Amino acid sequence: MEQSFYDQVFEVVRLIPKGRVTSYGAIAKSLGAGGSARMVGYAMSNAPLAHPPIPAHRVVNSAGLLTGKFHFKTPDLMQELLEKEGIMVKGDKIQNFKKYFWDPLIEI
Repeated sequence: MEQSFYDQVFEVVRLIPKGRVTSYGAIAKSLGAGGSARMVGYAMSNAPLAHPPIPAHRVVNSAGLLTGKFHFKTPDLMQELLEKEGIMVKGDKIQNFKKYFWDPLIEI
C-alpha cells in the first residue's frame, strides 16, 4: 500500500533529532516535492492526529520562525518544547537557526 503524502511527511518529521529543527521546504524537497512546502504545512496542521506521535515543534519556516505555533495546545508550547531541547527562541524566531538546522536530504 502506498503511503499518503501526509504519512511521508510524518515519517520524515519522526527522524528529526532532539535539539534540531528543519523547515517545511526541506521536508518537501526530501520527498521529491520541492515546491510543496505549503502542503507540508497542511500536513503538519494534522500532526495531533499522527500515530505514533511526531515532534511537530521541530518544524519551522525557512527563516526559523515558529509559524505553526498556533496549532499547539497553547501558543507558547512550541517555544517551550524547543527550549527544553536547548534551542533558544526570541521573538518567535530560532536564534542561530543554521546551527540547529537538520537537512533531511543530507542527514537521513
